This record gives sequence, structure tokens and C-alpha cells, in this order.
Amino acid sequence: MAVIYSKGRDGSLQEIGRTEVVLNSLSPQWIKKVIITYQFEVVQTLLFRVYDVDTQFQGVEEKMLKLEEQQLLGEATCLLSEIVTRRDRTLPIDIMKKVDSTSSAPKKLGQLTVHAEECVTSKTSMELVFRCMDLENKEIFSKSDPFLVISKCVESGHTVPVCKTEVLKNDLNPMWKPVSISMSQVGSKETPLVIECFNFNSNGRHDLLGKVQKSLVDLEKLSSGGHGEHMFVPITVGKDHQTKVLKSQIFVDKFFETVNHTFLDYLDNGFEMSFMVAVDFTASNGNPRLPDSLHYIDPSGRPNAYQKAILEVGEVLQCYDSDRKFHAWGFGARPIDGPVSHCFNLNGSSGHSEVEGIHGIMTAYTGALFNVTLAGPTLFGPVISAAAMIASQSLAANEKKYFVLLIITDGVITDLQETKDALVNASDLPLSILIVGVGGADYKEMEILDADKGERLESTTGRVATRDIVQFVPFRDVQGGGISVVQSLLEELPSQFLTYMKQRDIRPNS
Repeated sequence: MAVIYSKGRDGSLQEIGRTEVVLNSLSPQWIKKVIITYQFEVVQTLLFRVYDVDTQFQGVEEKMLKLEEQQLLGEATCLLSEIVTRRDRTLPIDIMKKVDSTSSAPKKLGQLTVHAEECVTSKTSMELVFRCMDLENKEIFSKSDPFLVISKCVESGHTVPVCKTEVLKNDLNPMWKPVSISMSQVGSKETPLVIECFNFNSNGRHDLLGKVQKSLVDLEKLSSGGHGEHMFVPITVGKDHQTKVLKSQIFVDKFFETVNHTFLDYLDNGFEMSFMVAVDFTASNGNPRLPDSLHYIDPSGRPNAYQKAILEVGEVLQCYDSDRKFHAWGFGARPIDGPVSHCFNLNGSSGHSEVEGIHGIMTAYTGALFNVTLAGPTLFGPVISAAAMIASQSLAANEKKYFVLLIITDGVITDLQETKDALVNASDLPLSILIVGVGGADYKEMEILDADKGERLESTTGRVATRDIVQFVPFRDVQGGGISVVQSLLEELPSQFLTYMKQRDIRPNS
């Protein structure tokens, strides 16, 4: 029998599940599946312990077995991200066991093969374009402001809203933007749906203009037939509940099925995430040799804010890059005998910016502290352009890569418009940018770059970013709380990745 645990950062174990017991076998193949919630933004360490269950416990339900009464054969460990980034989501790992308490080196006792499958009820969704004709006018001085609410009927007889359209002002013959209904939301194409048309009122008491009840099968027929369906409203005559058929009609102008590929589908098809980092070496960080500097290297080994951000983001992203070679830059400093540079290679090389692994970034960072003079000002444009150039070259070469640039800074940028221009240009590329603000600066201006907290970015020429590629977080906001800087930074990365793939119509099987 195998018992599966999740292992916390502090080494604590939480049991996730157990397989069935396979009798008298040295090469068991377990059938029972264990369900684990995949979280991209967290390093999920798994521990597998394999037990020999004594014959006297045969027939006892697995979860009732006391593990201390069974013989531990050995254990194996891996990261969940190591499994899901394998092309076939299958990972062989060694089963190890300490032979005795005096022996420090554990002995290999066999191999455990772990296979992962994604649990998704359905990846299919329907995109529909609705239109209405001859709606009733509920306004005195203008026309109705209609919108649709689509709900599914459940067994209790109630309805559960699934999606709604936007509100169209002053329109009795509206055509709304496409709405998407996923199969996992409604269950099946035969599930009855109620489509209600309302007149919007700012007080929240919207007027019902009419409704219909149709399944997705019915709506597909309406679309292919090109004809409309008269809507109705419920009315009460005496004690009777009746329906009144209206002149108003609803049409389905478009109906098509799409398959929504998941982030894991792309990983399974060989897509990778490449990590890049850019470090702020401006003078406002303070003298690196003094303890009050943000760049101070503590002799005790305790990481400073820059090191902590690199380690925490890097340990999550490194598993998604097979060669683990990362581009690393510095900005805002004067290299030895040179002018101030706003994008220099962290490793000191004049020719290449790549380093080996997270350890390579950390080594290059500490080395750079002793080889450059902190200066200024704080400019992001050059490092963003350098990352964009690499992403552009990868795209031209048809590589299955998506790039993630981590910028760590202690101050507000002085080239805000140039940064906006660089970000707008980069929004068409396979690139996301994570910005961590360290120290006590006022980062209000920086939040403009994160479209979650402001308007969509616009360049000097008036071009608008095609998507949001920036996540910004002040390190102090999350440093001491329950959620780590990594989680708050990384949680939107899979959706940014999928938005890019959808915009460019890149499918995992193409």
C-alpha cells in the first residue's frame, strides 16, 4: 500500500490519500486514484510512503489501517510540478530507506512510477450571440436599456444564474457581445436554460421584458434555422398563473462550440516557462556594505529582500524550464570603469546574460554587488526591451516558450511613459512581467502599470496594450501575512499565459 502526503515548508506532513492494498506483489500496480489540487503558484512537495501490510489485516479498509502496525518499506519524494511538466505526466522516482540510525546515506530499495491526470469534467464551451427584436419600452423619456441573464434549471425547480450580457443603452432591437457557456456549468446540452431579458434600473429593481426556456440543443436549432422565438412574461389571472406571449422575439445569430485548453494541456504538449530576472542597483538602496542597505549580505546567511524574492519566485518557476538557464540583468549602476548602465549582465559577461539555475542567479547577484557602483536613475524600459527581444526571437523561431521577467526594485521609476511604451509593445509577445517593490517607497505610480489596479496601458502613439502582462506587489504587503509574495505574484500567470495562447490561436496539439 502507498500513502501519499503533502509536505509543508516546515517539514510537516498532511496525509492526502491511500492506495488499495495489492497482495503478495513486489511490483504492484495500484488502481485507486488520489485527488490533489494543483496550485501553480505554490511549491507542492509530495511524499510517498510504501508499506507492507501484514496478512492479518487483509480485508480491513485502507483508511482504518494503523500505519505504525505495518512495515515501512521506504519512501520517495518529488514536486507536483515535476510530474505535470513531463510530456506524459509520468515520473519515476527512487524509493529510499535509511538502513539503520548510524548510517547517514539512505539505501535505494526500488522505484515508484507516478502518473498524473487532469480532472476536468468538460473543456467544451458554447459561444452564443443573442439578438432581440421589438422589445417593450419601459422608459418614459428614452428607450429600454436591455440585458440578458441566462440561468440553468436545477432539480429543486429553482434557477441558478450562469452568465449575463452587457447592458445596451436605449435599444429596443439589441445585439449583445458573445457570451460563453461552459459545459461544466450547465451539465449537458439538454439541461433547460431560462433566458430572461431585463430593462436595467440603477436602483437594482430591473424590469422583466420577456423570457424563454430553451436547452443548448434548442438554441443551436434556433441558430441554424435563422428564426426567432417569441418571448413570454408570467401573468396572474385571478388565482391562475399564466403566461403571456409577446411580440418581442429572441434570436441566436451565432452558436459555436470551442474547446478550452487548460494550462496543463500546454505543459503536456511541451510548452515551457522561462524565468528572467532584473535587479535594481540604484543608489537609493543604500551602501551594500552597511546593515541598513537593502542589498546588505548578512553573514548569518539570512537572505535580504532581493535574495528572498529571487529564491521564492525562482523555486516555483524553475521546474517549468527544462534547461534551467536563466537570463539575469542589473540596472541603475556603473560597472567598473564604465558609464551608468540601465541593463547590464549580472554575471559580468559582455557577451551573454544567461546563468545556470537559481544558484547561478544568486552567485551572479552577490558578485555584481562588489563589481558595480550603485547609481541611478530607476529606468525599467531597457530591461523590459531586452526581455521582449528574447521573447520575440523565440516566437520567430517557433519555440514553445513563454517568458516571465521578475523585476525587483526599491524605488519609483522615472521613465514611466517609456516603460508604458515598452509594455504595450511587449503585450503581443509570450511574456509576463512580475514587479516586486522592496523597501518603504510610495509605489502608487507603479500600480498604474498593473491593469488590475488601473486602466489598460496606452503608449505615446495611442496604441493600447492587447492584454495585461504586469503583476505588481509591494514586498511589505505580503511579507508577514498568510499569503506569500510568490502566491500573490504568480497566481495570475497561468491565465495570462492562456490569454496569450488564445489571442494567437495557439493550440497545444498544433
